[in-house]
Amino acid sequence: MNLQFLKSAAALVAALSLSACVSLDERKAPSAPAVVTTVSAEAQQAESDSVAAVRAQPQWAFQGRVAINKGRNGGNGRIDWQQQARQYVVELSAPVTRQSWKLTGDTRHAGGRLEGLDGGPRQGDDAQQVLLEATGWDIPVNQLPDWVRGLVADAAGPAEQVERDGDGRPRRVQQMGWQIQYLDWYPAEGDRPVLPRRIEAVNGDAKVRLVVDSWVVGTP
Repeated sequence: MNLQFLKSAAALVAALSLSACVSLDERKAPSAPAVVTTVSAEAQQAESDSVAAVRAQPQWAFQGRVAINKGRNGGNGRIDWQQQARQYVVELSAPVTRQSWKLTGDTRHAGGRLEGLDGGPRQGDDAQQVLLEATGWDIPVNQLPDWVRGLVADAAGPAEQVERDGDGRPRRVQQMGWQIQYLDWYPAEGDRPVLPRRIEAVNGDAKVRLVVDSWVVGTP
């Protein structure tokens, strides 16, 4: 990793500093669903229908707040994710410093481009590697489009473990070395299926917490 990458990483971590504007304070958040050992046939069918509804929507977006930590480095910011089939545009912003970054990529080809860094954009054949080199964050961006919607990532192979709540929804998923916990959900509403509200993902000393403020499914 060269000096410019180190400077870019330091600037990004500093800009996504803790701020009341993007606080992930969860003192008022509801308790996470309990893990169950047995899921009723009705709940299994409802979850199967929900997964089919989620996968049937190639176009979706969400806005929310994210906290990212890697070792001693980390901070909070706002996140805006837009997905069209396999193509994604992810924007991170720090309202206090008015800085922002944009990651674009395609999960089919794995490549990505990161804009907003000192010294100009970074791009490469592996979006996860681009992000790691520029920020020091090892985040599986090509699997996140599935994980963030409460799905096991198809392209990553079968999950090592899936634990469910009483409604049949995933509560904890172990896949690719990451443990993803689903702590709260939005109920189905209109054409929008059941989707996650609060997610936490951990892999070693890497941790990502996400609070989704709003979902848009289909063409706005």
